[in-house]
Amino acid sequence: MKRYNILFLCTHNSARSILGEIVATTFSGGRFVGFSAGSTPSGVVNPFAVEIAGELGYPVEQLRSKSWDEFAHPDAPKIDIVITVCDAAASEVCPVWVGMPVVGHWGFEDPSRVLGDDTVKWAAFREVMEGLRARIERLAEMPLENFNSAELRHAIGELERL
Repeated sequence: MKRYNILFLCTHNSARSILGEIVATTFSGGRFVGFSAGSTPSGVVNPFAVEIAGELGYPVEQLRSKSWDEFAHPDAPKIDIVITVCDAAASEVCPVWVGMPVVGHWGFEDPSRVLGDDTVKWAAFREVMEGLRARIERLAEMPLENFNSAELRHAIGELERL
């Protein structure tokens, strides 16, 4: 079974894309390795995302807010799939990715902007995590090695509707 590298993008790389990295790595049965980056990274990973990583057994020390430029270099990990998780990142002009990965969009509201107490904020983070989980698990079940780029792009787009 081929292993795929998925890069999740959002503007600040502090919450949604970080959750994508965590979920792709922990809920794909070894099918995916998740990475994350942002167009204008905040430099800080949201504490709720860090706590979720710890709960799921993801190595918290690997989490950091970083620029998507890190993945545009020839010596960067080869990315097979790029998924934007915020509408702002989806509308930005992305770098030219080495290897020409398939690009898709799964939009989520920013859980770090939710107002309220920690219970309300936790619920927002868990909602994004579960949305990502549902999509990643479905994608991991598909015969991706049999898909051409257009078919893979279509499959990723269909998962946006979950």
